[in-house]
Amino acid sequence: MKTLKEDKSHIGKRLSRYTRVSTSVAGLAIKLAGEKFLGITIEQGAHADQLAQALGTLKGPLMKIGQILSTIPEALPPEYAEAFQQLQSNAPSMGWMFVKRRMRTELGQEWQAKFSSFDQEASAAASLGQVHKAVSLEGHSLACKLQYPDMCSTIDADLKQLKLIFSLYEKYDSSISTQFIHEELSARLYEELDYKREAKHTKLYADILQKEKGVHVPYIIDTLSTDRLLTSEWLEGKKILDFKDSDLETRNQIAMNMFRAWYVPFYHYGMIHGDPHLGNYSVRDDLSLNLMDFGCMRGFRPEFIKGVIDLYHALMNNDDAQALHAYETWGFKNLSKEQLDTLNIWARFLYAPVMDDKVRKIGDVTNGVFGRDIAKDVHAKLKEHGGITVPREFVFMDRAALGLGSVFLHLKAEINWYQVFNELIEGFDVEKMRLEQGRVLKKQGLNGEVL
Repeated sequence: MKTLKEDKSHIGKRLSRYTRVSTSVAGLAIKLAGEKFLGITIEQGAHADQLAQALGTLKGPLMKIGQILSTIPEALPPEYAEAFQQLQSNAPSMGWMFVKRRMRTELGQEWQAKFSSFDQEASAAASLGQVHKAVSLEGHSLACKLQYPDMCSTIDADLKQLKLIFSLYEKYDSSISTQFIHEELSARLYEELDYKREAKHTKLYADILQKEKGVHVPYIIDTLSTDRLLTSEWLEGKKILDFKDSDLETRNQIAMNMFRAWYVPFYHYGMIHGDPHLGNYSVRDDLSLNLMDFGCMRGFRPEFIKGVIDLYHALMNNDDAQALHAYETWGFKNLSKEQLDTLNIWARFLYAPVMDDKVRKIGDVTNGVFGRDIAKDVHAKLKEHGGITVPREFVFMDRAALGLGSVFLHLKAEINWYQVFNELIEGFDVEKMRLEQGRVLKKQGLNGEVL
């Protein structure tokens, strides 16, 4: 039971959060609207730095929006993309005195005696917490992810602001209903606050990917972990963008490891890593991949995965009836012929690399933004034909696919994606997936919680 003093403190922090979020979002809207409608020129480099700093200070969901935008090559002006990329691993961090208080709360008064060493400076700071490198009493390098304080209030504030932004957006543009998008984001973000749950997710992925030699998942140190502190093996690696100018063979190998890391869990177990921004993976000297941060994970019904495969075959065979069935399996409802045709325009664009039986890149960037012209056409047609409601399950599959595709664009990988994809989905069976999914979830004590 909270005391009156604790309640006042909680309310005060939340009000402060509302004010800072509103100011940052309103400031951005005013500046961009001024540039678009009034011809007022803003200095984009300075503005981008200011915005990135504001989002980094606020942390939480709004910072994640910046992270997502920065994963898409040329989706933003270069100044913004460069500034937002810093949010991946260089967000403002808590000071040492603050860290010590938080660690005492999690591991007790003598917490430092449980480590051989513990770095005072954070090695990475992100939206919900920061990571400190440490060494165990046995001499093993560790990564200690410590959650920022009062993050529940932070997420409460940001989600309320996000709901307001969505409602304003829908009054301006009715092409897409955001109701289920907000519900799905809310569910996943609150889950990210539970580090014990994330520990289970990490172990689940270690089990799923144990035969993938090109992917490494850190093991969890349960004795040094709590609801708000997650301690795991430290994995050494270089940033993915360090390899964007490497030779083609190197870039292709990294891309294939990325593909296996995301899509073996998806097509074999109905699981997906929902946060594929550039700070969540690194590359080892042998080009194998370190996959990290399992706070945001989504499970899917086997029928949903079958819908993904069914849509692929429908597009290959120009079968509108099968395409409609696939969309309905995902949760789209009452689609008209015009809406179906419009969704198929976007689907053909996204599926294009796996429909083309030849070595090729994922796509090309034209006129500054990848897929901009098609996206604008689809958006206009959806608005013309009454708009659609995006199903909940669709949200994080789309986000993960977009984030992963952006990595392939950065790497300029050239692979026969048709062959790779068809090998992965060969022999897909709904009941087989249901059994495998149930087995791995039960093993980690998750059961149906991630679905």
